[in-house]
Amino acid sequence: MAKRGVEEVVVVALEEKGGAMAVVVEEKEKKDQKDQKEDEKEEEEAHPYAFHVSGPRNVAKPNWRDLINSSWKDTNYKRSVIACFIQAVYLLELDRQENRTVETALAPKWWMTFKYKLTQTLIDERDGSIFGAVLEWDQSAALADFVLIRPSGAPKAVLVLRGTLLKGPTIRRDIEDDLRFLAWESLKGSVRFKGALEALRTVAERYGSSNVCIAGHSLGAGFALQVGKALAKEGIYIDAHLFNPPSISIAMSLRNIGEKAGFAWKRLKSMLPSSSEPQADCDEEIKDNSLKSWLGNIYGDKASMGLKQWVPHLYVNNSDYICCHYTDPEGTTEENEANKEKTGPTNGQVAAKLFVMSKGKQKFLEAHGLEQWWSDDLDLQLAINKSKLISRQLKSLYSLPASQVTKRLR
Repeated sequence: MAKRGVEEVVVVALEEKGGAMAVVVEEKEKKDQKDQKEDEKEEEEAHPYAFHVSGPRNVAKPNWRDLINSSWKDTNYKRSVIACFIQAVYLLELDRQENRTVETALAPKWWMTFKYKLTQTLIDERDGSIFGAVLEWDQSAALADFVLIRPSGAPKAVLVLRGTLLKGPTIRRDIEDDLRFLAWESLKGSVRFKGALEALRTVAERYGSSNVCIAGHSLGAGFALQVGKALAKEGIYIDAHLFNPPSISIAMSLRNIGEKAGFAWKRLKSMLPSSSEPQADCDEEIKDNSLKSWLGNIYGDKASMGLKQWVPHLYVNNSDYICCHYTDPEGTTEENEANKEKTGPTNGQVAAKLFVMSKGKQKFLEAHGLEQWWSDDLDLQLAINKSKLISRQLKSLYSLPASQVTKRLR
């Protein structure tokens, strides 16, 4: 009995020792998991796209002072924050591609800092990539920081669209839309245009067009411009901010060649001896101009009605060959006079607010990058209604369709 008792004691001791070893192993596993999370957190914090690493330095998050004087009334603050929102969409797609978790995702800090929340992601049905997002004012997060009401000028909702991502999962569809614009100077055939238009229309109906904003960078700016213009034709005017919008297309180049050839031919005809037939053409042109003037007087210049109310903000860099053509002037006085009905409004209304940055010669990636638009040393010049390309892009808003002219004459 005594021997058995000893054996039992040994067994119990071994069991206790084994239990202790199990506890040690369990504690080690917990420590390893904790170390792994800390490593992931450190990696996230050191990531070049982390908000505190590459985000703006002097752009404060909303606070109680905004109740008195809203930071959103400052155009530089508004531009910087909206550019951060676009960066968030790029990172949403990168987070998706790299299978980042909620804890390690990079995108949220780029909107949460400014008291906004993600309410919708826009998915390209062709490849499942995220190309846009809807961010809305987060009242709960704002109240936690004693921001009792939404600051004046801060939109209730922002639709943001990213540009081209040169990474495997999405590069094919991004380039496909880039080539679409290059060939046709239009993005309406893309599924992204339809998705963005529906999303913008929905938030505009929910919050009112004056409380909504649309923004994009590069290819996303091209979509934002055309989506905003589509709604402006319906009388829905959305605040638009377009960073490095594409300005190069084969269609535009061919059209420019055609216009220059047409202008040269008109100059040549004016130098030829007069005859009855050309005089008849001249009379028809005079009648046509008189008709347009008469219609403008009767209908209160409805041709420019949309243009008076929709004024997109364009941010371009002179060293960026993708968007630099927006800074091209409308042309010579004689050419503008000859092509007056094509190049822009004649009533002096603002076609767009064009913010131009020029730092001398820059590398393309630097000049086309999004990060420059929230940098501290940004020096912008504002050019109003001087760009031929802006007038071309927006001419459908102030052109009176022939069908409407015929209908009203009846």
